[in-house]
Amino acid sequence: QVQLVESGGELVQAGGSLRLSCAASGRTFSNYVMGWFRQAPGKEREFVAAISKFGAATYYADSVKGRITISRQNAKNTVYLQMNSLKPEDTARYYCAARYTSSISYSSAEYDYWGQGTQVTVSS
Repeated sequence: QVQLVESGGELVQAGGSLRLSCAASGRTFSNYVMGWFRQAPGKEREFVAAISKFGAATYYADSVKGRITISRQNAKNTVYLQMNSLKPEDTARYYCAARYTSSISYSSAEYDYWGQGTQVTVSS
């Protein structure tokens, strides 16, 4: 079992920045591909970003490319999501997820463990 706890979400004005964190516990963190997903009210959960086990490869949704950066510190069992130039359409609950494999996936169904999420609200 892997436990994931997100933090860092809050209300921010458009154009602002936030850094989300996801702390993992329970198993060897570096065995897991990590992803961030988000879900807005009335919408399906969508892929935001993912990072390979040792951080060599990152992947982003087209809607966030150039504004959002995913990173990880395996020594701290933590994955981060740096979000800049935030837009009202970025408003959602953000979830981190862990996948026990070497391959990245954009599909939420292929992640094994999930946190409870952290709310990001961007005001216009």
